[in-house]
This record gives sequence, C-alpha cells and structure tokens, in this order.
Amino acid sequence: MKTLLKNVTLIGSDADSLTVVDGVITALGGACFDADRVFDLGNATLLPGAVDVHAHLREPGYEYKSTILSATESAAKGGITRIMAMPNLKPVPDSTDNLAVEEDLIKKYAKVFVYPFAALTEGEKGERLSDIEALAKRVKAFSDDGVCVNDLKLLEEGMRRVKAVGGIIASHAERKGACDPEEAEYRAVAEELELAAKTGVRYHFCHMSLRKSFRLIAEAKRQGMDITCEVTPHHLTLDLSMIKDANWKMNPPLRKRSDVEASIEALRDGTADMIATDHAPHAKSEKSADYSAAPNGILGFETMFPAVYTALVKTGIIDMKTLSEKTTANPAKRFGLDHGRIAVGERAEFIALDTLGKRVYTEREICGKAVNSPYIGAGMYGFNVFTMIGDKILYKFDEKVKEA
Repeated sequence: MKTLLKNVTLIGSDADSLTVVDGVITALGGACFDADRVFDLGNATLLPGAVDVHAHLREPGYEYKSTILSATESAAKGGITRIMAMPNLKPVPDSTDNLAVEEDLIKKYAKVFVYPFAALTEGEKGERLSDIEALAKRVKAFSDDGVCVNDLKLLEEGMRRVKAVGGIIASHAERKGACDPEEAEYRAVAEELELAAKTGVRYHFCHMSLRKSFRLIAEAKRQGMDITCEVTPHHLTLDLSMIKDANWKMNPPLRKRSDVEASIEALRDGTADMIATDHAPHAKSEKSADYSAAPNGILGFETMFPAVYTALVKTGIIDMKTLSEKTTANPAKRFGLDHGRIAVGERAEFIALDTLGKRVYTEREICGKAVNSPYIGAGMYGFNVFTMIGDKILYKFDEKVKEA
C-alpha cells in the first residue's frame, strides 16, 4: 500500500509531501505518481503522534464512564498515538494476574498503543507494596495515581525495590492531612524529593501546578537528581477565576493566575519536562451533581493540542518544535518508548495539526460517553485533523483533509 500526503508542513524541512509504503516512510518531498491513496492535508503541520503518560481509560471496572475502545478512539482523534494508562481500575493491576485482565482488553480493543502502569501498592491502598519484581517485567512504570502514598516508610521501601528493578515511579503528590490543596502538593513534593535523593530512584511527578513545587523540582535537578515532572494543558491555560461548574473540577484544582504563569515558565525553562493530559472521563450524571459532590477530573485527549497551541504557540510563548518535544520526544525518552521521529525509514506514526483554521469545540463531537470538558464552546486553533499509524488511517477530519 502506497500513501501520499500532499500539502503538508514539516518542521525543519522544506518538503511539502510525504510518502508511506507498507507502513514505512519512504520519501519526504518529491513526486509520487503511483500512490494507491492520496490525501490533501491543506497545509496542516505534521508531528509525531503524541505520547500521553497520564490517562485514565476506566476499563476494566468503570465502563459506564469510558472504555478502552472509546478512550483510544478519542486519543486518535486528538493526536495521541501512545498512552500510559493509570492503575485506578477494578481489578487494580497490582499483580500479574490482575494486570493480565487489563492487558487482554488492551489487545482486543485499543486503537492506539497503550502501556499500563502497575500499582505501587496493593489495591492502591498504601498499606502493602505490590509484587514489584514480577510486575516490572511487563510495565514501564509504577504509580498509585489518584491517591498519594502517605506512609513514607512504605514509599521509601517501594522506591528501593523499584530502583532495584530499574523502574520509575510516577507520583500523585498530595499529602494527606494538609491544611489546604496547595500545602498538600508542596509538602508531598518536598518529602518525596528527600526520599528520592536518599534512594536514587528514578522519579516522576504528575500534574505539577504550583510555583513553589516547580522551585523544589528545579533545585533537585540542579543537584543532579533523576527527576522529571509533567504539566497538564488545563493548568497551563485555565485558572480558578474561570470555574463555571463541575466540568472545571479536577485534582490538583485550577490555581491562581500566578501559578499558571509559573507552569508556563517551567515548561519553557525545562523544569517541566512534558505535557500530559490527566484524561479522566466521568459519567454525565456524576458531573451534573453539585460542584462539591462531583468527582474530580476532566477530559483531555481531544483538546490537548488546540488548548496548548492556541494559548502558547500561536501567541509566541513556545514554538512548534518545543510543543512536539514536550508532547512526544521527552515523554517517550523518559518512559523508554522508541518513538518520536518523522524520517525516511521510520514507521509511520504521525498526526497533522490545523494551525491555520479556528473552530469551536463542541460536546457533540466528543468520542465516548463522557463529556466533562471545560473547553466545550471554546474557539481554538491547532486541532488534529489526521492520524496515521503504519498503513492505518485512524482519524481524518473530512472538512479539512480531502482524499484525491
């Protein structure tokens, strides 16, 4: 199968076309007269498919919120071709038997690449460590995301065991018993950095959102610690003054404008290594409850690129090369995924962003049952219009991409 994509923009290249033969990129630019398929992308910008290292797919156990099929279709629509799935499931993947349940569903239903996290503690209860040594052979990383491991002695033991198997821990830093959400994040980051320095484990902080947290992480990096962190699109683009209803409720919560500015600066200066969505579908009935009673979490797959592009790239705060590094190259490198290049000889795995046209994101277009997005009704640039893995076209926005 030979596929030609024409009228494309490639970062760092004058080529305006790309050819794929049997799933492999064979040419950047040049003429192709014998293609089986030709797509005109209308000058959309090609990027390697994004790697989202923080997502909740909800299956097994919570299929009324989302399924692996619907979630990965949404990811493909949004331009995300690789997902790391958090372990707050039923059963929790805290043993190889429980992990196998999730793995089987991924093999059967996933439309993009999915890599499960294993739980650091049994049942994510923070009482006993999971079977780290057995699980390490089948996962990229460990996390109890959704909750924080508050028993610091247990966490230290977990760090030592994860280090021994060459693994990495992704932390939901939220100290129990703190007086407010700001202190909860800051205290957890400070205490966990001390343990990470003591044990030498590779450590990753999820969804950082405070200026003072970034300062701690920046200092740890200056000291040579093996620490990374992520920021979410919503903490880069929204603040607490904008909250309207429970579709704006997540954890960590939206912060002050000064913390949004700190998140942006952390992204620019390298303190924040990557962007991750914390995609968290919930049933419409759950998010229709009073704000105080509604669960935390918002959708993220379909709006990561337009939200960040509109707020940061179109305004000149970062460039497209940086956007690609933060959404693909850096997370892929950190979690050991061989992905991130559009070059001759590489397997096709790329997306196309429409940076020229502005459109309004609608509830009707969302893939899946959940519609809990604060970006509904927002006019944005940079939506993904085309996703290809190998020879498969996983998503095509027909209003932009025309098949010749």
